[in-house]
Amino acid sequence: MSDAEGDDTPAAPAGGPMDINQALQEVLKTALIHDGLARGLHEAAKALDKRQAHMCILANNCDEAMYVKLVEALCAEHNIDLLKVDDNKKLGEWAGLCKIDREGKARKVVACSCVVVKMINSTRERNRFENLIV
Repeated sequence: MSDAEGDDTPAAPAGGPMDINQALQEVLKTALIHDGLARGLHEAAKALDKRQAHMCILANNCDEAMYVKLVEALCAEHNIDLLKVDDNKKLGEWAGLCKIDREGKARKVVACSCVVVKMINSTRERNRFENLIV
């Protein structure tokens, strides 16, 4: 994988406020680089059940009701923060489930309905993570 994953979205200005989607992208990108993401139902359920998760992100347009119930129940049972995003294609792109072309645009994006952040290394990303939850 290249370091240019997910770079098609402009970064927030250095002094300006960051919206929740930009902060979430940064947290997911950093966790992906440090191998701290669980993507998909099987990996996410294992991480949630082992209590390795810091945060769970679920797509609102997931078409499988039992999938949503399972993830919500595991998060509630283990007191893991659940964040919902609008589109599973965007979540897949943010989680690195795509190919990046020469221009830096995401191609062949695979939809992903659930992503779990297992590890956050830097203190800056930890602060962004905490701000997402609050």
